[in-house]
Amino acid sequence: MTLLVDIPGRITLAYAKTGEGPPLVLMHGGEADHTQYDRFVTHLAGVTALPYSQRDCGQTTNPDVEFGIEELADDAAAFIRALGLKRAHVFGSSLGSVIAQALVVRHPDVVDRLVLSAAIRIGESIPSINPEAAAELGKLRADPAANAAAIARYFYTEAHLAAHPELAQRFAGGKRPPHQQARRNALIPKAPRLDLSRITAPTLVLAQEQDRLVPAAHTLSIAREIPGAKTALLERLGHVGTIEAPERVAAAILPFLLDAAS
Repeated sequence: MTLLVDIPGRITLAYAKTGEGPPLVLMHGGEADHTQYDRFVTHLAGVTALPYSQRDCGQTTNPDVEFGIEELADDAAAFIRALGLKRAHVFGSSLGSVIAQALVVRHPDVVDRLVLSAAIRIGESIPSINPEAAAELGKLRADPAANAAAIARYFYTEAHLAAHPELAQRFAGGKRPPHQQARRNALIPKAPRLDLSRITAPTLVLAQEQDRLVPAAHTLSIAREIPGAKTALLERLGHVGTIEAPERVAAAILPFLLDAAS
């Protein structure tokens, strides 16, 4: 069930709430909304999972104005406070990982433990870390309806797409009007390069071995900038591991998150 929380003068966020235990806020990727985590949350035993939809996504409603990563980070902090929480664990995947980095730097008081999955270092972009993929995706996205299957190969492994060909339709376009899509596309390239050494929250950086969009080596390198960060590499998984193998991603992060509650 989708819930709504109004943040007066700012935004009305759509979110879901499942489970019991320490709160875990889930930040989705650029192509998605909070329903990206519908299967993932069923594997998150021991936490209260709180996926929400960012601006221009799903059932969230926001002013029709320009915004950037910092505004999305401020939305996340306001979301945590609006739910009456002092702090929460935070999980960010892909674009969500960039928002999570901004959140923990700008609002360290609201973040308990941090997980960055398929992460892009804030201040960098796909063209800077994977120029070949960026160039090819640029061509494919000129006609997303015709090229949806080819686009999907950057997000899922070939084996998973063979078993679930319907996933390609997520990339066929038409989910957002052009002005909203343009705002979303500009988020990562325009993100500020923040100092990750300022992060004090215990952090786990999680990479997927067969990620064709964000190379695993790039994601893992982020840990070197965060004091005390841990790393994990999930083999045989593509970019959207929480859909491809939600049980494996959950098994990788729950010991780290629940250790804080012990």
